[in-house]
Amino acid sequence: MADDIILGIDLGTTNSACAVWEDDKARIIPNAHGDLLTPSVVAVDDDGSMLVGKAAKQRLVTHPKSTVAYFKRFMGVDHKVQIGRRKQFSATELSAMVLRSLKADAEADLGHPIKHAVISVPAYFNDAQRQATRDAGELAGLTVNRLINEPTAAALAHGLNEEQEQRFIILDLGGGTFDVSILEYYDNVLEVHATAGDSALGGEDFNDNLIRAFLEEIGVDEVSLGMEIRQRLYSRVETVKRQVGKNKSALLSFDIDGKTHEWTIDEKAFIDATSKLLMRIRSPMERALRDAGLDPSAIDDVVLVGGATRMSVFRSMVSKLFGRIPRTDTDPDLTVVMGAALQGALVARNESLEDVVLTDVCSFSMGIASVTDTDPRKMTEVFAPIIERNNVVPVSRVEQFWTVQNDQTAIDVRIYQGESRKPRNNLFLGNLHIPVPKGTAGKESISVRFSYDVNGLLEVEVTVDSTGRTYTKLIENRPGHLNDKEKAASLKRLDGLKVLPRDREEVRALTARAERLYSSMLGAERDQLGRAMDDFER
Repeated sequence: MADDIILGIDLGTTNSACAVWEDDKARIIPNAHGDLLTPSVVAVDDDGSMLVGKAAKQRLVTHPKSTVAYFKRFMGVDHKVQIGRRKQFSATELSAMVLRSLKADAEADLGHPIKHAVISVPAYFNDAQRQATRDAGELAGLTVNRLINEPTAAALAHGLNEEQEQRFIILDLGGGTFDVSILEYYDNVLEVHATAGDSALGGEDFNDNLIRAFLEEIGVDEVSLGMEIRQRLYSRVETVKRQVGKNKSALLSFDIDGKTHEWTIDEKAFIDATSKLLMRIRSPMERALRDAGLDPSAIDDVVLVGGATRMSVFRSMVSKLFGRIPRTDTDPDLTVVMGAALQGALVARNESLEDVVLTDVCSFSMGIASVTDTDPRKMTEVFAPIIERNNVVPVSRVEQFWTVQNDQTAIDVRIYQGESRKPRNNLFLGNLHIPVPKGTAGKESISVRFSYDVNGLLEVEVTVDSTGRTYTKLIENRPGHLNDKEKAASLKRLDGLKVLPRDREEVRALTARAERLYSSMLGAERDQLGRAMDDFER
């Protein structure tokens, strides 16, 4: 039944993809160009229509002011991205455009409407970022049945494919995020032991560091570069970065103001330019091992996910840490979407997967603001975790707190998510104002229970111990969450946009590529391509 199909979606920083579970396996759905990956890029065409995917990516170099990529990093924050002269969009709205494109591809492939989806998110996405992803799905016309952590999705695909008991680690380094998960597969149970990561670290950061190192090498100020030149340099550095991974060295040759600059990048130069990023990558791996109580030698397999894991320096560092060569027999760009499709089949209770059990953990600690002392002179506000990170979900925990002042009549329970000792450095989720009987400091107490489920919903229950009165709050209206009015306004905007028809996407992508090549050519080559473009457009 069409209504039973749940689309698995990998909404990536650089590329996105979708898949369905068919004939007891995941099938990745091609887009209008026949590609399995759709670039997570949005652009405004010259006629005002919106371009998504391949055609938009081709315009990054030629029309950088009317094209946007890497917007996933702004999910869950109040930030608008300018595209062209007049259009401003939030990361949620831009993500919704990508999801609408994937949804259209799936519907064209399957021949019927798609209503439901499982969407992957970085394991280290906080509550606001996860809610923004749900909102993007809703704006795209999808009911998001489940969000699945990207490394968990990859592990799901890997574990069921191997069908043998093992403990393995998933290292997911994409364009904008890095996630680590340690899992164990046994008796059709896939259990997550620990997760860690960095939601602001990915392949694009390596590109940025290489660009800065190159410009420093040739003595050019980055600020002096125009947007189009910088985007061309970014594209060239991305190509060279891949060549270094394959050939151990590569030549970066680039023209600036008519002068050709060259820089040979070998592994040493690469490491020197990106050493701080490599240190940041190592930290989450060590943290996940500590949280799981494991040594690297206890890991049976190392699985790489995400296009940036192809970097040779990354693989070398991983091999040294774990004492083994990581697995490279699976496509790092497609593993997550296969796992998302499998999770969709589990949610839909597919008969072929009825015996599979998946457990996951909460990526961040959750708790409330508390104080260290009843003496106002010594009183310091601190974060008091109630559910600590890497607890298996669903989970419920309770902690007790007391009044700190004489004649105190209420306790303000402020709820946070994060790992910092200072509450203000964590993500504020909401608060409850709890009346308590007046008395001396420390006489009255409250019991605060946190219950967290697999859908990322947090229920807070506070009981005044002396009276037995209970107050509850379901944390739904999170930071970054669109209220009904905002959602209706975004839907109206998106529905009113002029979108290129699906059957014209391949033609527009071809012309956009020609425009990009034309801007990089000179002389006879440029004239020849220009004439060919004129003939094609007639």
